[in-house]
Amino acid sequence: MTVDLLLGLQWGDEGKGKIVDVLTSKYDIIARFQGGPNAGHTLEFDGIKHVLRTIPSGIFHKNSINIIGNGVVIDPVVFIKEIEGLEKFNIDIYSKLLISRKAHLILPTHRLLDAASEASKGKAKIGSTLKGIGPTYMDKTGRNGIRVGDIELADFEERYRHLANKHEEMIKFYDVSIQYNLAELEKEFFDAIKELKKLTFIDSEEYLHQAQKEGKSILCEGAQGSLLDVDFGTYPFVTSSNTTAAGACTGLGIAPNKIKEVFGIFKAYTTRVGSGPFPTEDFAEAGDTMARVGNEFGSVTGRQRRCGWLDLVALKYAIRVNGVTQLMMMKGDVLSGFETLKVCTSYQYKGQNIDHLPYNIEPENVTPVYTEFKGWKADLTGLNTYEQLPKELKDYIDFIEKEVEVPITIVSVGPDRKQTISK
Repeated sequence: MTVDLLLGLQWGDEGKGKIVDVLTSKYDIIARFQGGPNAGHTLEFDGIKHVLRTIPSGIFHKNSINIIGNGVVIDPVVFIKEIEGLEKFNIDIYSKLLISRKAHLILPTHRLLDAASEASKGKAKIGSTLKGIGPTYMDKTGRNGIRVGDIELADFEERYRHLANKHEEMIKFYDVSIQYNLAELEKEFFDAIKELKKLTFIDSEEYLHQAQKEGKSILCEGAQGSLLDVDFGTYPFVTSSNTTAAGACTGLGIAPNKIKEVFGIFKAYTTRVGSGPFPTEDFAEAGDTMARVGNEFGSVTGRQRRCGWLDLVALKYAIRVNGVTQLMMMKGDVLSGFETLKVCTSYQYKGQNIDHLPYNIEPENVTPVYTEFKGWKADLTGLNTYEQLPKELKDYIDFIEKEVEVPITIVSVGPDRKQTISK
């Protein structure tokens, strides 16, 4: 029996989907433990790019069962469209995909609330994707939410109406102008609910408990990144769930002492979407080059990502919070061609040089301190072994490993699943 965990160590978009896809053949079950449909996972193989929003990344492997855990919030409309998009690949969705009854549902009015709340903040916007995820988690913690298991109850529509009416009153409170046709949105929602009911709902914590007893191997899959964790991220510019390792336990019902390996995914540089502090952001040519070469646009939102140098202070913090046992470095190929690379190894903070992440990393409080490295010119995308990598890249990797004290076991040199080098 193996329960391993894979998560992102930066502000999301690290390339988790590809690594889950690469690792999936080793596991019987892939289980998503938190987040909503704003957190797209991009997989690329056989010349086709696939974007998943809610469905776990193991769905393309015929021998794996995929579970959407209780910590996930599901928009039925988005979810059914995602399923429809997979139909052409002849995937047996109805036997391969299971949904926790305890997962919460995103209602149309959650999305409207999200839009009204963000509009009311003016320049203080946090950069919400307006998918209704924040309001859904607020209802969850406020004990007002509607869960997947409620769909099976006779009074489901009454429960829906009660909460939707409450949301409409809250929208009025924000006193902003947003245009919507709720009747149209609700028709789409209830049509999607009918389709959702065709899938198998499970008591996921019991299912996973039995799977462990039977010796099944399980890979827990997170969305977003550790620096967006609602507790340990750059609050308030964070998501609404626990993206760190602890979230796998609460989002699936798996005991902490059952988790073995914690795979941490990070980019060879750093990106961030939306608002919030980003100490190593590069506003000059280097940042533009990373964005262009790395195709740094959100797989679901389409938003351009802010780009900058690797921040080892933040990376070490995420490694410690998560108990990472193995690292996997993505997009090393994007840095090919730079004459000089920079890595942030400490911060100047209130007149001191520190190597830990402080409470506040806004630009007025934190100045990154960099170590420079010689770059490399080689095209990495066709390489197959670690020995083939340029010496400068190996030096870069060795330095990171020494600083964070965790081995880098995989280096990605392109978007395709084949462009993955084991060290």
